[in-house]
Amino acid sequence: MAGETYKYDVMIDWDHDRVGTLTLDGKPRIQVAAPPEFDGVAGVVSPEDLFVASAASCMMTTFVMFSNKMRFEFKSYRCEGTGTLQKLEKGFEFTHIMLKSTVTVEAKDSIDKAKRALALAGKYCLVANSMKCPVDHENIVNAV
Repeated sequence: MAGETYKYDVMIDWDHDRVGTLTLDGKPRIQVAAPPEFDGVAGVVSPEDLFVASAASCMMTTFVMFSNKMRFEFKSYRCEGTGTLQKLEKGFEFTHIMLKSTVTVEAKDSIDKAKRALALAGKYCLVANSMKCPVDHENIVNAV
């Protein structure tokens, strides 16, 4: 069954050493480099950072979509992502990502909706679903 198709173009220009500039059409440029543990540069975004960040940011945007569909408001959302990179027989690869999402709602009657939206976001996050490694979720909902 054929579906909608989208393409996302990026461009990397090498600057020096193991540092380059990531250009996304119409968006801010981002300097990228190998992380220090792989002879890279401290303080510069790495591909490993971007890999984990893509899962965390997709979780956030998917949660917001479900909160809109379920018609409830939240006061804050935070997702802390941790990716485990492990050396295996064929080289390094991510073996696990943990996403810990914390949502704060004002109305106590929104707690169950927020929990449901987080569960659905975890299930339908397209980036996490496209990753080879398992992506687990820990969800916390607080009311103020």
